[in-house]
Amino acid sequence: MPVRLKLRDLAFFERPVRFARPFRFGAVTVNATPQIFVRVEIEVEGKGTGEGTAVGASAELMVPKWFDKRPELSPEQTVDELRRSLGIARGLYLAQSGFHTAFGLHAACIGAHVAACAKGDIPALAAAYGPAEIDKAILDALLRAAGTNFFDGMAENIAGVDARLAPELVRADIAKFLGDRKPLPRVAVRHTVGLDDNIEGKGGVADAQENGGARYFKLKLSGDPQDDARRLARIGTELAARGHGYKVSLDANEQYADLAALRALLDRLDRDAALRPIAAQLLYIEQPMPRDISRQTPLGSLAARNFIIDEADDAYDAFPAARALGYRGISSKSCKGLYKSIINATRAAKWSAGGERFFITSEDLTCQAGLAVQQDLALGAFIGIAHAERNGHHYVDGFGDAPAAEAQAFAAAHPDLYADTGQGVRLKIHDGDLLTGSLATPGFATSVHPDWSALAPLEQPGSLQEQLA
Repeated sequence: MPVRLKLRDLAFFERPVRFARPFRFGAVTVNATPQIFVRVEIEVEGKGTGEGTAVGASAELMVPKWFDKRPELSPEQTVDELRRSLGIARGLYLAQSGFHTAFGLHAACIGAHVAACAKGDIPALAAAYGPAEIDKAILDALLRAAGTNFFDGMAENIAGVDARLAPELVRADIAKFLGDRKPLPRVAVRHTVGLDDNIEGKGGVADAQENGGARYFKLKLSGDPQDDARRLARIGTELAARGHGYKVSLDANEQYADLAALRALLDRLDRDAALRPIAAQLLYIEQPMPRDISRQTPLGSLAARNFIIDEADDAYDAFPAARALGYRGISSKSCKGLYKSIINATRAAKWSAGGERFFITSEDLTCQAGLAVQQDLALGAFIGIAHAERNGHHYVDGFGDAPAAEAQAFAAAHPDLYADTGQGVRLKIHDGDLLTGSLATPGFATSVHPDWSALAPLEQPGSLQEQLA
């Protein structure tokens, strides 16, 4: 049963996050970046002051040069775009008067928000970031006010998700999808191998201490077919020697210039015996070409490889458009919007009922220990994604620079997800899996909020013209 609410307050904070090792994807290497925290207060319709109010929260890294890869922009300028997206969204959400469902509030703002961002030269993928973070915090507050958890609340469609942003669906499609959900109790970790990560030996891809006993691996590609083939052959040798089963996905982060370059890599995968340990276990290939080229280029015969879009997923109509070009899947990332993930999962289920297979994957760019990883993990477990990329725990040392008391509070509230190693609280992986049991708590997958007093207010971005001056 949908519940209506009014947004009473909305504030942003941030905290610097230092990486324990460099993470290189595409053309950028990340060593540190800020993490955004959102705090909202809502009032629920029909309840008195106090009883009907609740506070919600969300968090996410502001990763440079992923949402916007334009070469003329510095990493810092692309982070500032995300701050600007948040600020524009804040004004639109707070301007909505009266009571709305959580999804209705999102739907009322998203069109105007994307248009306002476009006027400020913020591309659609970066524009989506602001509403995505606000929506998660609002949903957290709504679930807390209702005294229910994310899995039960969304199965009953407490957020009021409907088909107004996906005209090829009807309300009954979404209601059936949500009502049929049985959240996964375990989600396997997909271990990311960045372009600068070790391959052989201690700390390499086969090191169980390094990969947490993972059975799934996500391998970054550089966009050079020869270099990628040589690197994949080395990785395949290491994975095959482990002596137990594994599956892989490949992620080019838009680095393959066109179909010809992509075909050169796939030809090697088809014919090179050294690549057989990778080719035989390949699940899908993620966002090989730049988003603009992806939108214009049918995959043709290459579609048999199970391609998905990620960076090209910047609007509610992106998945149907990609399907028409031969793509079979799309990524779920809460930094792109939890409601879009639910809509896309509904589409995949409906389309697959026709005999062809379509799917949604869980890709983690921005999720750190605490709110971000818990909310994204719950989203994936709810929509039925059995394995999820979890590079956040791999590249950052536990809770990073968060106060020790904050980390301990999360560990105490979610003991199946975290362990105190004696050198700090870190994500706990059980035989290659993350457990989701403790996420079934009132609120959006968390019993704990961050220590707000330990966070700095969100930095105020300048205009793009000021940055370029």
